[in-house]
Amino acid sequence: MKKALLVQGGWDGHEPVQVADIFQEILQNEQFEVELSDTLDTFLDEDKLMGLDLIVPIWTMGKITKEQVTPVLNAVASGVGISGCHGGLCDAFRESVQWQFMTGGNWVAHPGNDGTEYVVNIKKGSNPIVHGISDFKVKTEQYYLHVDPVVEVLATTRFPTADGPHATNGVVDMPVVWTKRWGKGRVFYNSLGHHADVMDMEQNRTIMRRGFLWAAAGKQEALAAQDNQEVPNMW
Repeated sequence: MKKALLVQGGWDGHEPVQVADIFQEILQNEQFEVELSDTLDTFLDEDKLMGLDLIVPIWTMGKITKEQVTPVLNAVASGVGISGCHGGLCDAFRESVQWQFMTGGNWVAHPGNDGTEYVVNIKKGSNPIVHGISDFKVKTEQYYLHVDPVVEVLATTRFPTADGPHATNGVVDMPVVWTKRWGKGRVFYNSLGHHADVMDMEQNRTIMRRGFLWAAAGKQEALAAQDNQEVPNMW
């Protein structure tokens, strides 16, 4: 049975407990053995992390120590998948550039704040994760992100919707959903998720379920390709 670790906490405004409930249900329906933790100290046990198929952080802002982040970086580099939504992955640990390097981006703004209506544009044919999903509207926060140029973008949203000093730069299609690699591991991110009701939308449930499965599949890919060469410890 595949193993997943959900780590919930941080700012309560992003409803980490409610989001964790949704993700746990999705994963259990896909026959994952799910462990739920509410402490970042869970990350200290590198051997335990190495035995997982998937890590799902649901932790907005907060601080992560070098001792906590290094085992996660190493586990993902070895082939363990990591996946998450807005507050859980790319609006976490804003002072940790190592975390941002692995995840592929970080949140910087949400012009218009909550209640902004916009369209999520699916990049057709980009990846099976979004196959068959049509563009859809959401009414929530629209996220402006600083994004790693190596990510594979699966969905975007167009800025500007709300006015502000950013608008003088003109139109830009901001990534919403992406994948990337970190060593032998797979990283999946969906920037939506200000509140749990957004993640409970049918489109987002489907995207997250497929993203979880894609990221977790990297573990078996890494094991199959194992050639007895150690993944270098970068930190």
